[in-house]
Amino acid sequence: MSKKSRTRSKVRLSRALGVALTPKAARLMEKRPYAPGQHGRTRRRTDSDYAVRLREKQRLRAQYGLREKQLRITFEEARRQPGLTGENLVELLEMRLDSLVLRAGFARTTAQARQLVVHRHILVDGKIVDRPSFRVKPGQLIHV
Repeated sequence: MSKKSRTRSKVRLSRALGVALTPKAARLMEKRPYAPGQHGRTRRRTDSDYAVRLREKQRLRAQYGLREKQLRITFEEARRQPGLTGENLVELLEMRLDSLVLRAGFARTTAQARQLVVHRHILVDGKIVDRPSFRVKPGQLIHV
């Protein structure tokens, strides 16, 4: 499994996508609120519909720390469920263990939340779970 998608600077990626992925990125985005690179400060022309959808998909992948295939599988599952696909997708992503560890305040970043889970520091209903993609059901207890 390639780690290429995680090697790029999170601050640079945050500035490119316009969303703070880490506390450090949030701090540095205040200093430079424009996109990185030689042409970052210029006013952008309106993006095409494809460019907007691609940027939103990249933002979603970066925020949840997912690979392309993981996101595609989750999207297909959300599409099969009744109701609005977008709401179903967000619901499925927020039910992931790494996402809940981050939202509960046990970790400051998505990468830190994933590491806590993989290093077996998180218990769900008293049992060690070491899969960041573990789907937590309502009512289950999460312990550190």
